[in-house]
Amino acid sequence: MKNKFYKYIQNLQDQIVSGLEAVEGKAKFREDIWERPEGGGGRTRVIENGDVFEKGGVNISAVHGKLPDAMQKMFGVGEADFFACGLSLVIHPKNPMVPTVHANWRYFEMYDDDGKVINQWFGGGQDLTPYYLFEEDAIHFHQTCKTACDKHNVDFYPKYKKQCDEYFWNAHRNEARGIGGLFFDYCKTTQEMSMENWFNFVTEIGNSFLEAYIPIVEKRKNIPYSEAQRSWQEIRRGRYVEFNLVHDKGTLFGLKTNGRIESILMSLPPHVQWVYDHHPEKGSKEEKLIHVLEKPKDWI
Repeated sequence: MKNKFYKYIQNLQDQIVSGLEAVEGKAKFREDIWERPEGGGGRTRVIENGDVFEKGGVNISAVHGKLPDAMQKMFGVGEADFFACGLSLVIHPKNPMVPTVHANWRYFEMYDDDGKVINQWFGGGQDLTPYYLFEEDAIHFHQTCKTACDKHNVDFYPKYKKQCDEYFWNAHRNEARGIGGLFFDYCKTTQEMSMENWFNFVTEIGNSFLEAYIPIVEKRKNIPYSEAQRSWQEIRRGRYVEFNLVHDKGTLFGLKTNGRIESILMSLPPHVQWVYDHHPEKGSKEEKLIHVLEKPKDWI
């Protein structure tokens, strides 16, 4: 399973990078191959200063070795060996009318002293963070997620949408990071779902990503915008940074386990503002976004 999924994310990285470069037009992704001293490594691909994408990364990694102390505590186990691989992406567009997008799909194995797999699971998801709300874009993104989920279980979309709304919540601000999508974790063998079934589900979601995001980019990338709208985008990006550095388990896990810092912090946008006690003008489009982020919404 680990070899099968790692091959899948290698191919998916190629597909997503090609799809994003096609809509970008100017900038290309640069590739950075890296190795982890404790075992494994990855292939980081980053794009910067494009006409459409100001900054973004589509990264894959496959790491293995002794389970770090932080992970032992997290999983409530003693010393063990592990393998983990995944694809993680964040794209920050230049135009504030185009939303930021995040996605990842991952697989984990843990072994006993004889090298036998004693635990394994899948996780992942994809979510959207707009700066200006176009309801048809939110509906398109969620409908694409639901269509992919429904092919495997009609209960998956409402369950994983709810988990996404709960996870990407900036508790210290009492608001959502964005308009959500899907979030699932610890997807293990059950009576209803084998690991093969989970593989098919997770890859279905991964394959739906470009369909969920690219049409939105195409529709919004050429809309004119003002300096004030750009400033609003940068203020909202500040909330994105806050979530990633304060709450995000993946970021915190990477920082505590000697992860590759450049790859971990790739998710941070290049231009951000923190304005003291900022409030949008009443009745404005900016205030409309804030109201939507105050509580989860059913988009379908």
